[in-house]
Amino acid sequence: MSILYFLIIILIFIVLIGILNERFFHIQSDIALIMFSLIISVILLILSKVLNIDAIAEFVTGLGDFGFEEYLMDGVLCFMLFSGASKVNIGKFRENVRAISLLALLTTMLSSVFYGLLFYLVSYIFGFGMDILTCVLLGCVVSPTDPIAATGILNKIGLSKNVCSVIENESLFNDGTGVTLFIFVRSLVVHSGDSNFAVLMFKEIVGAVAVALVVSFFMFKLMEVTRDPIKYILISLLDVSLVYIICEHLGFSGVIASVVCGMYYSVSYAKIERRAMVIDPKELYKDFWEIVESLLNSILFVMIGLMVLGIGVSKYIAIIAPAAIIINVLARGLGVFISGVLTGRKKLPGNYNTFEYVTLMTWSALKGGLSLALAIGTKEFLPEDIYDIFINVTYITIFFTVLVQGLTVGKVYFALEKHKNARMIRNRK
Repeated sequence: MSILYFLIIILIFIVLIGILNERFFHIQSDIALIMFSLIISVILLILSKVLNIDAIAEFVTGLGDFGFEEYLMDGVLCFMLFSGASKVNIGKFRENVRAISLLALLTTMLSSVFYGLLFYLVSYIFGFGMDILTCVLLGCVVSPTDPIAATGILNKIGLSKNVCSVIENESLFNDGTGVTLFIFVRSLVVHSGDSNFAVLMFKEIVGAVAVALVVSFFMFKLMEVTRDPIKYILISLLDVSLVYIICEHLGFSGVIASVVCGMYYSVSYAKIERRAMVIDPKELYKDFWEIVESLLNSILFVMIGLMVLGIGVSKYIAIIAPAAIIINVLARGLGVFISGVLTGRKKLPGNYNTFEYVTLMTWSALKGGLSLALAIGTKEFLPEDIYDIFINVTYITIFFTVLVQGLTVGKVYFALEKHKNARMIRNRK
């Protein structure tokens, strides 16, 4: 299937689902895209099996076989991360830097390990044939929260700016931790590569930050000497794509580099805002990145729904479906709890106590395209039956967190706010 043909199908999905949702369902737009794309995909899959028509079967196969991993990891991910990071509230980031750092680093690592241990227990009981390192690798796939899901969904449902800042910043930075941990554990599973996680982590982070800052510094100098707002856009596109490619080539984290690049532009653009308003009174630069983020988010959520057409169903699906959901919540909750304790009661964002903080940060941890791309990347070295478990668990986790948690996190947030306010009133008495 050609790229243009595939793009036309994706745009048809986005437009039709968007209009139907706007007129009848009124669900948050990104959630509607992934939900209805999944429903349509399942219908197409059933029709291809029942009707046994070659044209339908070829169409379904073509949609399912599109290179999702290459599209995301080697294509648009850097632009999506840059766009999200360029809107970071630096003041809120500094205010909550301790909580964000512990969530992005410690919680991600602990959740991956906890997930692996719990899933290994399930594997041992039901005979999946997975060793403990493979189970931890699965934890590395599904534990990182997704910045695209977070920025695309959570900031549209009424959460406070302070809470949104913590969730979004954690999501932006913990992908680097998740990818690094994934690479490290994968090297142990296949018995090759770097066996020193500390060195690997240091190399990935420090190298990424250095490349992002150096390249962005010189690129932004180019932006300061031009008076053409279109060149603002072109320079920013060149900057983030160049940074991402250099880091991936040198073995640094392109994910972290893209985030740092976006934050650098956020800070630097604010310093020349008066000049920019004269040169770019219509705010073409900001509008461009808003449109790019919205478009790429929409394409990504539709693609996640369509990818179900190309996956096999594990024979253990009845066991791994509930296990994936329960273990994900438990592992995330344990990781957040430890990070919350180390953050300190007085340093927790939003004046939450530990229970409120753990509940919100656990339930708001949405998973998305990065987890799916990592899961697809295990196909080359995992046995087919184990790969089916990986991809099934990842899909179930993504759909549960986006559809169930994404649709209810607003209610959870307001219930916790009510609980917090009642607690604070009691404490004053």
